[in-house]
Amino acid sequence: MTPSGQGRPRPAFLRALGSDDPPREIRCDDRPYELERVLKHDSWAASGVYRAQRGRERLKVKFNRIAPLWGLSMVWLGNQLARRETWMLQQLEDLPQTPRWAGDVYVGNQRLRHAVAHDWIPGHPLGKDERVDDAFFPLLFSTIRAIHRRGIAYVDLHKRENIIVGTDGRPYLIDFQISQALPECWVCHHRLSREGLRILQESDLYHLGKHVAHHRPDQLRLYGSDRPWWITMHRRLAVPLRSLRRHLLVRLGVRTGDGYANSEDFPEDAIQHEAGHPRRVI
Repeated sequence: MTPSGQGRPRPAFLRALGSDDPPREIRCDDRPYELERVLKHDSWAASGVYRAQRGRERLKVKFNRIAPLWGLSMVWLGNQLARRETWMLQQLEDLPQTPRWAGDVYVGNQRLRHAVAHDWIPGHPLGKDERVDDAFFPLLFSTIRAIHRRGIAYVDLHKRENIIVGTDGRPYLIDFQISQALPECWVCHHRLSREGLRILQESDLYHLGKHVAHHRPDQLRLYGSDRPWWITMHRRLAVPLRSLRRHLLVRLGVRTGDGYANSEDFPEDAIQHEAGHPRRVI
């Protein structure tokens, strides 16, 4: 892996907001907030921490892609992704290990339909070799189970950076952008749809077991870690695509070396935190 900061800044077509940055000021739930720092700005979303202009509250706000891609409008996609994640947060906001949806996001009088905001969770992403206390994974397991009982699959649990170690030492889940649930229509509750959701939920538990095996192997007997067949099939497709994507980013000069994300000019917050690099304020 190469050191961060060697790649050149992303060109506009590889940024969710094109040549724009996240807005300096927003309103949410009729309160003004100002940008404190940018967490990431990649091809599909830009995220930032916003601080209340009066008070100490902070929000994490994600701005989904609206910049055109190959001449095609992406506004519909950004709006759809925000709408989906907002719905997920609303379904889960009473669970203590998930963030509370903060309300619609405005700049001036314009509602940003591609944005989704939730309360900021003080803490840090689960570190690569971080050892957590005895209660951490049992609590995360019960949270995943509670999410499943509501007919939702988290889906993105393979990413360590989506697990936040709170300042209280407890686990919190963020980023529900690609989480899945059965829509409210009778045809979507067909047996095949329910089976698809079950597979995604079992994948959540498999990825949780992987994290337990790495961070608390003494607790692995509580979870198990057998790899389901569909994980193997997914990797046969996903690994070559990921390698191709890294190669393209290296060819464009956005990344260097083997194309890992930490070689970008501005890697996302989780990578900066692990490397001990300062956060960027724009």
